[in-house]
Amino acid sequence: MSTAANARASTRVVLGPNQYGKAEVRLVKVTRDIDRHHIQDLNITSQLHGDFEQTHVAGDNSHVVATDTQKNTVYALARSGVGAPEEFLLRLGRYFTGRFDWVTGGRWEAEQYLWDRINNHDHAFVRNKSEVRTAVVGLSQTGTTVLAGLQGLTVLKSTGSEFRGFPRDRYTTLQETTDRILATDVTARWRYRTTEADFDAVYASVRSLLLKGFAETHSLALQQTMFQMGRLVLEAHPEIEEIRMSLPNKHNFAVDLQPFGMENPNEVFFAADRPYGLIEAAIQREGSPANHEIWANLPGFC
Repeated sequence: MSTAANARASTRVVLGPNQYGKAEVRLVKVTRDIDRHHIQDLNITSQLHGDFEQTHVAGDNSHVVATDTQKNTVYALARSGVGAPEEFLLRLGRYFTGRFDWVTGGRWEAEQYLWDRINNHDHAFVRNKSEVRTAVVGLSQTGTTVLAGLQGLTVLKSTGSEFRGFPRDRYTTLQETTDRILATDVTARWRYRTTEADFDAVYASVRSLLLKGFAETHSLALQQTMFQMGRLVLEAHPEIEEIRMSLPNKHNFAVDLQPFGMENPNEVFFAADRPYGLIEAAIQREGSPANHEIWANLPGFC
């Protein structure tokens, strides 16, 4: 074995970055202080950062806040109200870092599932499957960061979309088009510059702006549409530093009806679920850091 190989083999093994916690704590909170009930349905994940080296290297659990304790804390704090998911995650993070000296930070995530009233009934609801609201809060020695977002917001335009002018080689079979269906499932996350905001109001506004950008942009490419959607959000909300989006291109192909002696004037389509184009990007303010630490554990761009 070479000297260099011996040096590598004898290098001391140490613990690197780590976190732990309770994943996917299902929480349903019903507010009953008036006859007209309010329901909040969330999936919460709590992960702690701090001095946990001894439990990894020696099995010493004296600093391990049990994941069951983290689960119970979610329910206990919910008793006094949930509020916006971002606000609830901030409360969780501040509780754990304030209660245990060796917990220096952490990561708290939420998915919120939406329910609509049935015929404006006071206490009967139907699940709204339009999209899932998301939130992430990160606490570290460098500060507190809030991400908000949504996923699974399915949108479609039946016209107002083109795709042409792309390079061609011997493997290119796609034909250029000046009129196509444009459809996607929007996943978006936006990073706040502050921890003080009306998160519910901003969420509603951002959702509306994303839909506006999708609907009103005459699309020459899904990339162009995505940028316009993000630009509208940043121009309207100075409290948001950047927004990242992941947009699968849900292809709809015109069906060839000529074998049946019929024309297809761009009306009958086959909706293909795979393979699909996947367009992802960060739209940010000039000078904004490209890789904030809050993104480290999120898949892809979102």
